[in-house]
Amino acid sequence: MTPEEERRRQFGAIVVRLIRGEEIGRAEARDCWRQICAEEQPDLHQGAFIAALRAKPETLEEVVGSFEALYEHDTVKIAIDTPEPTIDNSGTGADTLKTFNISTGASIIAAACGAYVARHASRAVSSNCGAVDVIEALGVDVDTPDVVKQSVEQAGIGVFNALLSAFHPKALMRVLSQVRFGSTINLVGPLLHPAMPTPSYKVMGVPSVEAVDPETQLVRELGYRAAFLMHGLDADGDKGMDELSTIGPSHVAELRPNGAIEHSVVTPESLGLRRARYEDIASSRDLHRDALTLLRVIANADVGPRQDVVCLNAAPLLYLTGRAADLRDGIGKARAAIHDGRALEKLRDWVTWQNTDHQTGPAKLAHMLAQL
Repeated sequence: MTPEEERRRQFGAIVVRLIRGEEIGRAEARDCWRQICAEEQPDLHQGAFIAALRAKPETLEEVVGSFEALYEHDTVKIAIDTPEPTIDNSGTGADTLKTFNISTGASIIAAACGAYVARHASRAVSSNCGAVDVIEALGVDVDTPDVVKQSVEQAGIGVFNALLSAFHPKALMRVLSQVRFGSTINLVGPLLHPAMPTPSYKVMGVPSVEAVDPETQLVRELGYRAAFLMHGLDADGDKGMDELSTIGPSHVAELRPNGAIEHSVVTPESLGLRRARYEDIASSRDLHRDALTLLRVIANADVGPRQDVVCLNAAPLLYLTGRAADLRDGIGKARAAIHDGRALEKLRDWVTWQNTDHQTGPAKLAHMLAQL
């Protein structure tokens, strides 16, 4: 038997164990993902492993092992120099309610309030319009790796395109571009940050209520200083989003600096917000229209439910970085940043600095603003 055949048999045996519902160890998960990164297994084996691990579903040890392999073998490391630790608010996707790009609006507002936001996001995979698609439509260069570092350092905000091989050359981009179902990649992908360990703070939406606690434990295991994880529901509790919800309750887990995890359920009413309808915050399923929807919020041209949900989701970023006393205070500070023009000015800074040509982004943004 050749070494290649033996490697395939051993990998296949692990897939069979997963199909039977058996757990594998952290080291086994790490080695399987290492083999996927190195493409030592055929595509059918890789797909079978990814599907079987998700279907079981994953244990914390399996997820940590997966992260370790993907971070070591498939994440380019980039050092960012900022006066304080950065924060990231990218979510997992793979949720059931598809909204306009709320998290991007939240990150712009947080940066406008003084936080340093280094995002790790992607184009649409399980959603209609991904964060990277939307900000590209507004004028941000998402395909030039060198400009992200300068944007975070100079503008206080930048985004690493998770589907760019310059950041993830071996597996993440390849897998996400091919699969259309939730997998371990959704759980660890948002945490495979090229600027780690600089992002000491993490705000993260997850695909289900059941994922809130294990994902928070994963974030703690990876050494984040503090984190805020959530899953928002609709009025009936049947469907959810990887955001804080204004149409129903949200299940929240907060990782404290001392390592404790605190759980809570928040409602729009408890934070002084009027409950909205899904139709108020839903994606239009059209990239141009969704980009304009977000821009109207940032430019204070939409002061209704969409502004409410963006301010609500900016609040955890302000709270974790010490810029708000609590979520309610964060909502007020976020709204003030929109009303006094700081949010739109921060977006202008972003499209200026995350571009090789400082004229290209502002010109594209000006064209979009003219359509409001």
